[in-house]
Amino acid sequence: MADLRLIYGFHAVTSRIRQNPEGVMEVYFQAQRQDPRMRDLIKLAADSNVRMIPIEAARLDGMAGGARHQGIAARVDAARRVQHLSDVLETLTEPPLILVLDGVQDPHNLGACLRSADAFGVHAVIAPKDRAVGITATVEKVACGAAETVPYITVTNLARTLRELQEHDVWVVGTAGEATQDLHQFKHTGGLAWVLGAEGEGLRRLTRETCDELVRIPMLGSVESLNVSVSAGICLFESRRQRAAV
Repeated sequence: MADLRLIYGFHAVTSRIRQNPEGVMEVYFQAQRQDPRMRDLIKLAADSNVRMIPIEAARLDGMAGGARHQGIAARVDAARRVQHLSDVLETLTEPPLILVLDGVQDPHNLGACLRSADAFGVHAVIAPKDRAVGITATVEKVACGAAETVPYITVTNLARTLRELQEHDVWVVGTAGEATQDLHQFKHTGGLAWVLGAEGEGLRRLTRETCDELVRIPMLGSVESLNVSVSAGICLFESRRQRAAV
């Protein structure tokens, strides 16, 4: 059964057509806009047998709820996604690199996390079904296409999923400001899952207790913590740096 919703912006729509044209029901574009970027997207849609519908700017504004749509929106089937962690783990040819987000509720933060996940070759992003934002049109736009390239898996019991990762020889590492070990000291090039907490709250108690160890990002300035997407980028970069050095 289809789960239809709207995405908007050139990056999100272009990426969805390239990655999964069968899941794009129709694309709406601002009829008055005929610049090269729009013409390229119209050609891509035509080559992919995706229906294009020209509409007025005012109607597009209403569909996007006032968000910056760049003159383009698409109705897509959100159900066409990787559903299970095993679907990812069973296909890998290198040690897993997983990003786990424990209750991120800001769509801009989730979109930025997905973008970092794509940049550093993360195999999947895992998040709880409850107390988390999920993939929305805002997330898709901020992610600049990464919502289509990185499997986003929602689970009902995050602690149980972390234990499942551990059973697959994935080392589960949480980030916490009070951890005694910092990122410079942490060394691991095998299967790894970074676990980051929600904005302001950090990791929940059960999540923290399920981690194999905790690591902190060393802070030299006056701020006490980093945005979760910035933290994700730092940790993922360090993991890829360590793997490349082996």
